Amino acid sequence: MLNNKINYDMNLSNLKPAVGATKTRKRVGRGSGSGLGGTSTRGHKGAKSRSGYSRKIGFEGGQMPLQRRVPKFGFKNINRVEYKAINLDTLQKLAEAKNLTKIGINDFIEAGFISSNQLVKILGNGSLTNKIDVEANAFSKSAVAAIESLGGNAVKL
Repeated sequence: MLNNKINYDMNLSNLKPAVGATKTRKRVGRGSGSGLGGTSTRGHKGAKSRSGYSRKIGFEGGQMPLQRRVPKFGFKNINRVEYKAINLDTLQKLAEAKNLTKIGINDFIEAGFISSNQLVKILGNGSLTNKIDVEANAFSKSAVAAIESLGGNAVKL
């Protein structure tokens, strides 16, 4: 009495999903006898009942949308010039690694510090031990002072 289950050999012909794992699809617009005919669950009138209706992104049923409710602040300066910052200690390491006395934009590109369309600004963090001539788009005052104190040149492009 305990073992009243029928044992089947499992093969591809008798595989089934678990009970409750699958649902039948709701088939709307198949006649009034189905209970889902007539308006096909769309209700009466209004934009949502029409064919071709698609809601605007962010539309909240006439309520003020979130992107208009949230306050805006700040601005983006269209004239801002973005520089890639390179410190003096990085210049020192690059000069030692490649045995350079003059460092230009092409050296930064070859070393992988910048891409070809970026601008470079030399900042005064770190220290130099060798005399180096540096070409860059901008320099900080402390960087210029450090470069020129060793007899090097800071050339602004």
